[in-house]
Amino acid sequence: MIRSINKVMAPAMRGIRLMVGRGVLALVNDAAKMQTVQVKLLDGEVRDMERFQNYGFTSYPQVGAEVAAVFVGGNRDHGLVLAIDDRRFRLKALQAGEVALYDDQGAVIKLSRTGIVINGGGHAINISGAAQVNVTGGDVIADGISLKTHKHGGVTAGGAQTGIPV
Repeated sequence: MIRSINKVMAPAMRGIRLMVGRGVLALVNDAAKMQTVQVKLLDGEVRDMERFQNYGFTSYPQVGAEVAAVFVGGNRDHGLVLAIDDRRFRLKALQAGEVALYDDQGAVIKLSRTGIVINGGGHAINISGAAQVNVTGGDVIADGISLKTHKHGGVTAGGAQTGIPV
């Protein structure tokens, strides 16, 4: 009796076992409307799959990153990549509740417990396309010089304004 039940259930159990997979990223195609990736899964199994990303966020992961994939109905020909992570570059030592965007070169935007931290990872930080940048309720400090409290020499109080910096 048990042997008969196992025989009937075997295809369903095999499908369930094949529904979720873990693999290593081998290739990225970012040209299509939905990014596609090639993933090395089980021993010798290589699949091309669509990669789902959250709206408003996108990335181009490095080859060698780790992949979590699902296969609709256990059909290995219809795989979808739901997550890609890369332990080689993952930002560590965040506090509970903190969030960060980061890349493999050390650039970070971190929503920390003490404020928003932007680190260009040794590269320039550019703000483009903005007609202006507004700062309200605070101060802008560049190289230790406050925009609100800095003083200019050689100007009489109430006198002529200083010229444009040279």
